[in-house]
Amino acid sequence: MRTYETLLYSLEDRIAIVTIHRPEKLNALNALVKEELSELFTSLLSDRGVDVVILTGAGEKSFVAGTDIAELSTLTRESGVEFAGKGQELFDRIENLGKPVIAAVNGYALGGGCELALACHIRIASDKARFGQPEVLLGIIPGYGGTQRLARLIGRGRAMELILSGAQMDAQEALRVGLVSRVVPAAELLGTVKQLARVIASNGQPAVRFALQAVNVTQEMVLSEGLQHEAFLFGECCATGDFKEGVRAFLEKRKPEFKGV
Repeated sequence: MRTYETLLYSLEDRIAIVTIHRPEKLNALNALVKEELSELFTSLLSDRGVDVVILTGAGEKSFVAGTDIAELSTLTRESGVEFAGKGQELFDRIENLGKPVIAAVNGYALGGGCELALACHIRIASDKARFGQPEVLLGIIPGYGGTQRLARLIGRGRAMELILSGAQMDAQEALRVGLVSRVVPAAELLGTVKQLARVIASNGQPAVRFALQAVNVTQEMVLSEGLQHEAFLFGECCATGDFKEGVRAFLEKRKPEFKGV
């Protein structure tokens, strides 16, 4: 794995830890950050040594405080479409990585930062985290999927209030509405997320991948189609070696030794 200018990368027990590292800019997304995130997540897609990814921000203040505003100032109608499309493509790559991506939200997750967290599969927040889509305060709208993922996650009415007002939401409110699954003290955040990642990585990875697909792919299907696709993926699990090992280990009252196949 190469060295990046705006990202820190480490690997622990098949868990990749990706840290956006622009603390002097509150980890705001600029063109280079997005380019490097795209390159890194493309490599993670085929990296057989990685089962789970943790995504966080450097420092104690910010996960990602938004998009670098200076890069917005020259946008036109045409370039704005392209700008949003590239961001959506990156966040789609993260959402469809085929491996769990956990956002450890350590501070501000605003604008593009909130949208980045929404593209992750699980969000765990520090008690100091704050969320929001303040784009209307700049005369624009969320363009990296915020109008779509936020409404699907917390409901249309609550999402409308956040997006149309530009207001921020603290960690406890984010937990109450289902934007995050857990809130922990700031000092415990990364340890808590690593522990969850280790639990996920210890499970049969084909089943983890199929479960991700079952949830992601079926969100736009009617229930009957979603159930049919779930049954198909259940059958795919039954053809794996990890399934056979898992059942055998259960019957033999021992811990399974999954091989990831």
